[in-house]
Amino acid sequence: GALLTSAKLDAARIRSRLAGTAPEALERLAHLVDTLNSSIALGRRIIEDLRPSTLSNLGLVATLEILARDFGSNSGIKAQCDLQPVRLQPDAELVVYRLVQESITNIIKYANAKNVWISLLQKGDRIEITVRDDGVGFDASVQPRSAYGLVGMRYRVEAEGGRFHLTSAPGQGTQIRVSLPESAVMPAE
Repeated sequence: GALLTSAKLDAARIRSRLAGTAPEALERLAHLVDTLNSSIALGRRIIEDLRPSTLSNLGLVATLEILARDFGSNSGIKAQCDLQPVRLQPDAELVVYRLVQESITNIIKYANAKNVWISLLQKGDRIEITVRDDGVGFDASVQPRSAYGLVGMRYRVEAEGGRFHLTSAPGQGTQIRVSLPESAVMPAE
């Protein structure tokens, strides 16, 4: 990011020195600045995709509420949230965020749902996350060919020491329930 910004500033200095002298060079320089601006924007998007800044700035509950609100606005599917404030380790927060994000992406693509329920609860020393829809469901005993998202969710959850449960049947909707261990919870200050 800093190198690209520095290159953009250098290009601006060169442009001011070339002003009115070399139209073709100025045109190429303008193209270079546009390319640098696009690269800077792409870098910001990549960084944001790695860990959304809202997680650090607003916390998990607010970030999930924003995700659910945007999902509802963009899809027309009603999203209902029951999100308790919980303090999770940063890696566990990201796992929860990605789980909900991938779940609602799958709901948009495949479920033909009218409603989605998202919950985040502390149950004893564990954290439970549930994403449920009232869509078409599928036979959970048959692994769909496009199940990479589900496999990725399971892998992320298990890497945090959690348990991943998927329940679905044709005409019954789908539920993903995850339980994260006490080690995912931030210690009290």
